[in-house]
Amino acid sequence: MLDYFLNALATLFVTLDPIGLAPIFIGLTRGMTSAQRHQTATRASLTAMAILFAFALGGQGLLTFLGISVPAFRIAGGLLLFWIAFEMVFERRDRRKQASADRALGETAVVDADDVRYLAIFPLAIPLISGPGAISATILLASSAPGTLGLIGLLIIVAALIGSCYLVFRLAGPLDRALGETGRIVLSRLLGVLLSALAVQFVADGVVAIARAAQAGGG
Repeated sequence: MLDYFLNALATLFVTLDPIGLAPIFIGLTRGMTSAQRHQTATRASLTAMAILFAFALGGQGLLTFLGISVPAFRIAGGLLLFWIAFEMVFERRDRRKQASADRALGETAVVDADDVRYLAIFPLAIPLISGPGAISATILLASSAPGTLGLIGLLIIVAALIGSCYLVFRLAGPLDRALGETGRIVLSRLLGVLLSALAVQFVADGVVAIARAAQAGGG
């Protein structure tokens, strides 16, 4: 059980990358008041948490409805996570996130109540926090949860990590200055290497599960 929780924590922390969201949040909320930034951070965090909760609780049922096996999704999700890790190691993920932020900012020259709502949902909640990688990781982890207690623990981990995203948003300015450009680059590379190893493990588990099912069917 402890190994499962540690794996879930590491996988989701690397996928969500709360610290890496700090400079993006600063750029997105440029020109906002402190109250508007607080509202944006709160709305984005709650929306992202609701999305990940929904996929943790109903993602496996959705796969069953679509006729997709968990091992097949494990392989697909692992490959997707590996691509995210590749982007992190070679500094492509930050550029893509910044491009999404720039597109959103290009459509919002004046900051008003609607801007706060729109920016909190897109691109902050989707896809910067609860993007394809985070959703895939959540479904994979939920599908391998050791019973109800494991699933409850996963939801607590998701809530805690979304809470860390919220704290990062609230402390984005000081945190970005403390890390500096070099700190952000080093942290992104280290997290990317860790995520790539976890992604390979997901793929390996899926391949083994499919092979065992094929052997059982053939036998």
